Amino acid sequence: MPAEADARRFLLTAAKLALRGHGGAEPNPMVGCVIVRDGQVVGRGWHRRCGEAHAEVNALAEAGDRARGACAYVTLEPCNHHGRTGPCSHALIAAGVSRVVFATRDPNPTATGGMQALASAGIEAVHHPLPEIDDLNAPFVKRVMRRLPWVTAKWAQTLDGAIATRTGESQWISCETSRRRVHRERARVDAILTGMGTVRADDPRLTARGTPILRRARRVVVDRQLELDASSALIRTIEQAPLTVACSREALTGRADHADALRAAGADVLAIDDGAEGLSSLMRDLHGRLGVSTVLVEAGGGLMGKLLEAGLIDELWAFIAPIVMGDAEAATAVRGLDPTRLIDATRWRTLSAARSGDDLELRLRRRTNPTMPPVDQGH
Repeated sequence: MPAEADARRFLLTAAKLALRGHGGAEPNPMVGCVIVRDGQVVGRGWHRRCGEAHAEVNALAEAGDRARGACAYVTLEPCNHHGRTGPCSHALIAAGVSRVVFATRDPNPTATGGMQALASAGIEAVHHPLPEIDDLNAPFVKRVMRRLPWVTAKWAQTLDGAIATRTGESQWISCETSRRRVHRERARVDAILTGMGTVRADDPRLTARGTPILRRARRVVVDRQLELDASSALIRTIEQAPLTVACSREALTGRADHADALRAAGADVLAIDDGAEGLSSLMRDLHGRLGVSTVLVEAGGGLMGKLLEAGLIDELWAFIAPIVMGDAEAATAVRGLDPTRLIDATRWRTLSAARSGDDLELRLRRRTNPTMPPVDQGH
């Protein structure tokens, strides 16, 4: 059994490598691996892109002959199945490592069994859980276990909680550095979700600009009354990124001609039920039909409140600007929950707090999430 301190240190090094795969690895997990010999890292690897070599294979390639008799530290249990690539457990066995330490068991029933395969080959296989790496793997675990995408809600607010003036002016509360971070994330997710309130106020494009595009995010608009105008920026930029419009069943029937016009322009139009079940079905449809693994929500307080109430948001990403609005009628990030007791409010835990230009950047997870504290996500 490796020393506790060494296991933690090398596994967290592997976790930092894994994060480099964000935007390329999904829907596969982000995985990092280091090969350690005589206390020194001799091989590093991460899963760069779905369909390409896994982290273990990349780390073994860098280590070369130095992998024989070494210890491999991996964030996720090595896979044991033939998919687009061969089993990582077999690669580790062939390389002659003497020990493998991994942080999280693989929840995918088609890929699990790596620990047993390694042990059968005479390699010491050690499950060494770490809460920080459980956080890293939480999006993948959710996709496998619940067949739903990982949903991050983002907003920028003043110190006193306003996301816009009472007249709707919001450009710009956050600083330029924070806005660049958001565009970087837009270029790494599968979908960006908003509501018609935001579309009416800002006429957004919701595309990534000024950053390398790793994934071309689908724009998704919750438009209950099917009001999206054919002249909107979302329609005008439809050749740059796909668009899905989700409306009520009544609107789809009553405004069939408008739905046809949006489809003719290239939009995907679908009907959803009212309330939490409708939003849940939208998430299931995005994951199951369109292969969406990650969603970034950029919406007003009404839709944010409905998503939170439905339990569909996994992570909060807030930029707090050094601005005081002081207006009781200014728009806020979340509306409609209205708990009568403090105990009824949703509780979150802080993953990270960092400076973003003049802003404070916070990332939080639901306290009900079984995974725990932070790995720096490098945003």
